Amino acid sequence: MTPGSDSSDQAASTARAIEAAWRIEAAKIIATLTRYTGDFGLAEELAQDALAEALSQWPRSGVPANPAAWLTAVAKRRAIDFWRRRERFQERAIALAGELRADEEAAAALDEPPWDPDAIDDDVLRLVFISCHPVLSREAQLALTLRVIGGLTTEQIARAFLVPAATVQQRIVRAKKRLAEADVPFELPSASDRGRRLHGALGVLYLMFSEGHVATSGEDWMRPELAMEALRLARITAGLMPREPEIHGLVALMALTASRFPARVDSEGRPILLADQNRARWDRSLIRLGERSLARAAELW
Repeated sequence: MTPGSDSSDQAASTARAIEAAWRIEAAKIIATLTRYTGDFGLAEELAQDALAEALSQWPRSGVPANPAAWLTAVAKRRAIDFWRRRERFQERAIALAGELRADEEAAAALDEPPWDPDAIDDDVLRLVFISCHPVLSREAQLALTLRVIGGLTTEQIARAFLVPAATVQQRIVRAKKRLAEADVPFELPSASDRGRRLHGALGVLYLMFSEGHVATSGEDWMRPELAMEALRLARITAGLMPREPEIHGLVALMALTASRFPARVDSEGRPILLADQNRARWDRSLIRLGERSLARAAELW
């Protein structure tokens, strides 16, 4: 093998690593940055800047051990630069310092902090509910959530809804602007307000799962990591609203469907028909979860 081909292989390997890190971690990175900055649109811009820096640096320095942590750290530094330029550095720095101090004090405490049944430490789920805020139209909610949390391209979303890609892009831009104008806080809605947003949240979680179950484009027929993230968020939502049968029904549907993932493709990634699948490879733990969730939904209905 020639030196040139070695370099080419290394570049291709790095590009695949960057693509995988972004596909898997983008939603978590953007959610974390939204919590820090309080600005949904800015968080996405900072994450994109960090991705651009990775594309520039990683081919020379190599892929870091924790790509998501690297991207988040770079984005946070960009946020500090942004606040300096906007003369808001002191205000934000004080806020971040207070948060860090509170985290350290909580970690050092011998007793557990008071439990708040309404609180949950999941930035991605907060981002789902923000994207489903009532100030946005249903179309905007779906487009924004699938783009930012599901990681779908505007072209993929456009194919799913049978509209031009430009229409989807306009919806996303307008949705971000509307959230900024409404000054929507980065937090889960109150218990009394969750019901109004539940239908929208469950809808986008189902669409995320569907994209993972059968990808609308790309080389891979499935995106199981996206589907399992949708299932994880649905289970957390079920914990937040345990008396809502629709949530348990959705968890059951996702879990029973995902249980077949190990047997759905062959060694070359080609789909296997249900009748030809090796049922011994089905995930029994997910089947049990699906059965429990289905029973719970039936009990509540």
